[in-house]
Amino acid sequence: MLISTKGRYGLRSMADLVIYAQENPVPLREIAERQGISESYLEQVFALLRKAGLVNAVRGSYGGYTLARPADQITVGEVLQALEGPLTLANCAKIGNPLDCEKMDSCLTMPFWKELSAKMEEVMFSTTLRDLVTKEKTPPEAGRGTTGKNERGN
Repeated sequence: MLISTKGRYGLRSMADLVIYAQENPVPLREIAERQGISESYLEQVFALLRKAGLVNAVRGSYGGYTLARPADQITVGEVLQALEGPLTLANCAKIGNPLDCEKMDSCLTMPFWKELSAKMEEVMFSTTLRDLVTKEKTPPEAGRGTTGKNERGN
């Protein structure tokens, strides 16, 4: 599965709203400038996000967009699904509605695709927009080794 530009830009823009729309609606122009995205392209993206009930549009001279729900109640999976459609790695592994395949009963790889798709969905639908903007970046050295000791064993 490859997330399209629409999905990537939409997710970045939603994270932008988490940060900048805390008190007032944010004009699309400002999001476009901060994120380096065409405003006309964002209009298309936000139309889909609004249709999915993830953002609200506020009209007027102080208008713009706000999140439709608190940031800790909107998941990455919801955003990507609104922009990309069903998220799956293989058609036969669609959770809840698999594609009929003549090899379903004998396919040795289908259980792998199903498990991988389920794990992917678990991560996407358990990660909220709040999580995206509050996660600390781990320094490259912090993830190495399991003992926490330096090279001399201290």
